[in-house]
Amino acid sequence: MKRKEHDLIGEMEVDAESYYGIQTLRALENFKYTGRKISRYRYFIRALAELKKAAMLANVECGEIDRRIGEFVAKACDEIIAGKLHEHFMIDPIQGGAGTSTNMNANEVITNRALELMGEKKGDYSKIHPNDHLNHAQSTNDVYPTAIKIGTIYYFRDLKKALEVLIASLEKKSIEFKSLLKMGRTHLQDAVPMTVGQEFMAFANILRDEFPLIDTAIAQLSITNMGGTAIGTGLNSPKNYKEMVEKHLRAITKENLSIHPDRIAATSDTGSFVYASSILKKIALKLIKISNDLRLSASGPTAGIKELDLPERQPGSSIMPGKVNPVIPESVGQVCFQVIGNDLAISLGCENAQYQLNVFEPVMAYNLFESLMMLNSAVETLKNLCIEGITVREERCVNYVKNSVGIVTALNPVIGYEKVSAVAKEAYHFGRSVYEIVLEKGLLTKNQLDELLKPENMI
Repeated sequence: MKRKEHDLIGEMEVDAESYYGIQTLRALENFKYTGRKISRYRYFIRALAELKKAAMLANVECGEIDRRIGEFVAKACDEIIAGKLHEHFMIDPIQGGAGTSTNMNANEVITNRALELMGEKKGDYSKIHPNDHLNHAQSTNDVYPTAIKIGTIYYFRDLKKALEVLIASLEKKSIEFKSLLKMGRTHLQDAVPMTVGQEFMAFANILRDEFPLIDTAIAQLSITNMGGTAIGTGLNSPKNYKEMVEKHLRAITKENLSIHPDRIAATSDTGSFVYASSILKKIALKLIKISNDLRLSASGPTAGIKELDLPERQPGSSIMPGKVNPVIPESVGQVCFQVIGNDLAISLGCENAQYQLNVFEPVMAYNLFESLMMLNSAVETLKNLCIEGITVREERCVNYVKNSVGIVTALNPVIGYEKVSAVAKEAYHFGRSVYEIVLEKGLLTKNQLDELLKPENMI
């Protein structure tokens, strides 16, 4: 069974039971780029429904729309907010029209579900109309970027929770390994001793440093242009609508949302997306650093450093029996590379704005949501499948410390840099121990040397 719908372009047949309508159908025909649907981004769809509900309640309160229509629309929105009907948000995330197709997809699905709840037929837009009612006092140009911002906030909150769990796991390991000595390294060369626990605590702390920046990003994303309609002037919105929609949006989302005092500026400015992405890139770079350190420390098993044993997750080679690769840190690194690439696409999207609107918000939203979702998965995977199961080869670590010329740094304050350099050079070139050379040259007594070269005194 089909139903006929029309728009500015003409008439089309839509499946009679479909919640979407003609404008969604046109978008399905026009945009086939990523092989994905906007329904993939559940927080984005939730945000769209929250926005439509807030707008409808504001319009009812302003006397613009009949209260009965408002009640059924609000019920339809509540279902979507609860996770229902998401499969009907079908269009490609990358689209022309600055998100108009996404806005209309939401308008049509909510309209037809509200009609159904009223006991009316889908597509009977004489009762509830996707534009006249669902889009009243709105434009894609304020709805779409606001939904992106709210959805991004929700994804950031998930990422922050995942990071908190990873950090707790790293801190637990730092306590477990707090007394295990190892050689610290700079330039991939021996430096001075430290503990494995100190190294893992450093991993935890460099990630914790991102929390204030995440909070700043959320604060920036919380400022919207809602109520600005087409270009920020508020054309076609009733008196007090801006205040009403802000009130309802805050109540529905439970977020500290506000409307920018200059909605024309806020409509064209996508800087908050760039800032949010830059933080994701920074987190990605830190995760790459941690992953690389783990891979190096676990290298071997006989011809590498092999201070750490990472959990064995799968056979490492189709030709070399017994080989096990560090697949989790490797895959986490690759996710992070993609996040860095996504950041460039977001930057280009911001750069190419013209006049009172940035029409490239769809590609910015797509890459933001992908980065947030991928990073969240990467953080959880690193914690669950790698960090939790790491063990230390204590004897190997201690031998590296005892046999390293790096420990001569502790002698600098006592016998001076020049003499220490000579000792280090001789130890390195002739394969002798620092201890042996210092005593032989009479630079220190045995008791002095024993005290100075205690590795635990150098951390």
